[in-house]
Amino acid sequence: MSIQETFEAAVAASKTLTTRPDNNTLLKLYSLYKQATEGDAPDAGPSNPFDFIAKAKYDAWSALEGMGEDDAMNQYAALVDSLKK
Repeated sequence: MSIQETFEAAVAASKTLTTRPDNNTLLKLYSLYKQATEGDAPDAGPSNPFDFIAKAKYDAWSALEGMGEDDAMNQYAALVDSLKK
């Protein structure tokens, strides 16, 4: 199975988890997904300074700056796999 296929299977599996992950894990999943699918976060963060959820998501994603697509896909798949257990 290719990295892309493994990643796509992990994305599908993440939607069928029996228990909801904690917020930090959700942020990690979000940031790895964005890094894998879009690359580095844009320079400008959220425009609304009071949108704390968007700020947390942006910060988590921008912390992965420079991580390669394949590495992000592998880490995402590994994280989802660990959540299935």
